[in-house]
Amino acid sequence: MKIVILAAGIGSRLGNPFPKPLTPLKNGKCIMEMQVNNLEETFDIDDINVVVGFKKDLIMERFPELTYIYNPFFDQTNTSKSLLKALRKNRDKSVLWLNGDVVFDISLLSVLIPYINKNQSFVAVNTSKVADEEVKYTLKDNYIDKLSKTVRNGLGEAVGINFIATKDIKSFITRLEECDDNDYFERGLELAIEKDDLKISAVDISDYNCMEVDFKEDLENANTLFRK
Repeated sequence: MKIVILAAGIGSRLGNPFPKPLTPLKNGKCIMEMQVNNLEETFDIDDINVVVGFKKDLIMERFPELTYIYNPFFDQTNTSKSLLKALRKNRDKSVLWLNGDVVFDISLLSVLIPYINKNQSFVAVNTSKVADEEVKYTLKDNYIDKLSKTVRNGLGEAVGINFIATKDIKSFITRLEECDDNDYFERGLELAIEKDDLKISAVDISDYNCMEVDFKEDLENANTLFRK
């Protein structure tokens, strides 16, 4: 399995003059440092690939031990195209990927590992809240049916941690290729569900602290939740 961190975006909503994954937290680490520390406790650090774009050298210098994939169109494309670049490098492997602004408890990985071991594609979700501006989902026959920010009557929020199984990756790559430049990768998952009947589980991680840091308010909440 490969791991992909999507860290190419400008992250303008937080107002940093540097890539959002380098946002410092009050625990002394930056967002991406927390991610990498958590991941290397369970997985091989050599399997971590980072898609970079905006001020890429800052990330590469901070984490020289990681493998990098460059999206030169980071200012013109969204996560569907950044993820596509990474998956094209790993067409025959399963991939666990996460947005570069997600902070999470390391214990959350224990819930995901059984699905990874079964090679079952999934989207990690939080069922305790459903905010309008977040990516939401619905289910059909116990698998993801709809997945986007415009979903109505969502059952919860996608938290930005996802897994595509080996058997599903070819279909997912094809559908990401069909996405518009400004689409999020969730659109590729939706297309694969609609056109290829892809079976994607919703893994509930609501019992664990996990959040995306988009705004200054999110950063304040993250600093409250992740003090160590």
